[in-house]
Amino acid sequence: MKLLLVEDSERLRQTLRHGLAAAGFTVDTAQDGLEAKQFLESYAYELVVLDLMLPKMDGIAVLRSLPTAGLRPRVLVLSARDQVADRIEALNAGADDYLTKPFSFDEIVARLHALARRPQQAQAVAIAHGALTWDPLSHGATVNRQPLPLTPREFAVLGLLLRHRGRTFSRQEILERTAGSDSDVSDRSVEVLVFGLRRKLDTAGLQGLIETRRGAGYLIP
Repeated sequence: MKLLLVEDSERLRQTLRHGLAAAGFTVDTAQDGLEAKQFLESYAYELVVLDLMLPKMDGIAVLRSLPTAGLRPRVLVLSARDQVADRIEALNAGADDYLTKPFSFDEIVARLHALARRPQQAQAVAIAHGALTWDPLSHGATVNRQPLPLTPREFAVLGLLLRHRGRTFSRQEILERTAGSDSDVSDRSVEVLVFGLRRKLDTAGLQGLIETRRGAGYLIP
């Protein structure tokens, strides 16, 4: 499960990153609000762990920058601000849960799992592009209503390119989105991944759906 950890304390950020990765999450990190906003505008996350007192852009502003409809990550605020008014402000700004510092690491993991179990129906939206439909709820894709057999990573890459039609993604960006920024897998593997995805799309009658921009990456126009 893809998670963005936003924390300005480097020591706490690294401790949480290692712990959450060990707990099975794919973790990206941001050290201030502007960096978090850039990550959230560039990649799709299922979960966000968000500090409130951040440099450059505070956590409340990050919350208010999130979309109010469509795909949207669930946000667990992790803050030293422990007043009721602080919790109300964060929840009204779009947070899904609130935990004060100091905290138990086990409780963070438990709360993230609880957020992940919440129904997706109100958030996940199927994407249709011509004869192709990509559905995050069923985790399946179809062409002319016929199932398109994809591996999990092929499904993730197709969804990434469909959600951001017209934008070119480099191999490194695709790798970070589908395998995590700390993955040991080479970005060269993305070539093999896209080759296999294209072959399946071609066989289904969608020749040329994914285009290559030489030296830049891949996109669906």
